[in-house]
Amino acid sequence: MWFKSLQIYRLPAPWAITAEQIEAFLTPHAFGAGTSMNLENQGWAAPRDKGGLVHAVNRQFLLMLCTEKKLLPSSVVNQVTKARAVEIEEQQGFAPGRKQMKDLKEQVTDELLPRAFSIRRNTYAWIDTVNGWLVIDAASASKADELLKPLIKAIDTFPITSFRVAFSPVAAMTDWLVSDEAPHGFTVDQDTELKASGEGKATVRYVRHTLEADDVRRHIAGGKQCTRLALTWNDRISFVLTDALTLKRITPLDVLKEDADKSTRNDDERFDADMMLMTGELSKMLVDLVAALGGEQDAGQADLVNVTAQEKKAA
Repeated sequence: MWFKSLQIYRLPAPWAITAEQIEAFLTPHAFGAGTSMNLENQGWAAPRDKGGLVHAVNRQFLLMLCTEKKLLPSSVVNQVTKARAVEIEEQQGFAPGRKQMKDLKEQVTDELLPRAFSIRRNTYAWIDTVNGWLVIDAASASKADELLKPLIKAIDTFPITSFRVAFSPVAAMTDWLVSDEAPHGFTVDQDTELKASGEGKATVRYVRHTLEADDVRRHIAGGKQCTRLALTWNDRISFVLTDALTLKRITPLDVLKEDADKSTRNDDERFDADMMLMTGELSKMLVDLVAALGGEQDAGQADLVNVTAQEKKAA
């Protein structure tokens, strides 16, 4: 059980909240079976089978938001609506008007919804109450917002702030490539993206390709900057750092897999062991990454908190 991508936010360290308190906040918003007429149904579900809404191990909390959507393509709705419109025209002797077509389309949608297929997506969040991290397993900020907004609505006085560092990731990654020297504890891997800031935004990508220092410096001297860089931390975890301070393609390496496989466990013990391993290693890696990016900046009360107040007021 490993997160694939990290969208990172800050919480107080330590944060004096219990799993039972968060469980109580989430319970009124638990996932339930939606009606056949709902296009989307969303709520909190147990991260582990037969468990609670908050799975806690050593003050590390795991949450899961379940989103279920009906697959009803607009092309299908439009096709059926047009066929019905032809029938109506034949009956009444003239084509349906704009309002009649709108009502007809809504009627067709209501009829087709109960027969539509559903897809379910689970999004996970990890709360580190000891070191003050909120990490969402999402590849983009917009996907993270799908979990963050209902979490902010559910928990009273949610003290979240943005994660900000002293050096911009673009400047730092570009500097590492120019100097041909990775920060302490990290090595540069074979994937990177260099992009120009001009109107054309010329882009060069290296994929599983050895980065020749002179070649990379030539592109940087020509005005390109590093916007994505594959790194490995302490020979334990590989990932891709982006210009938005998102970590993608998180992969535990063989040394961690060996640690996880040392003893045979039942499913519950294995789940807890995997969670302890993941949260423990990622917490250490984040500390080193912050140091490599010049330390954290005090974001104060970030825009996220303002969104929080607006969302709660609107709810």
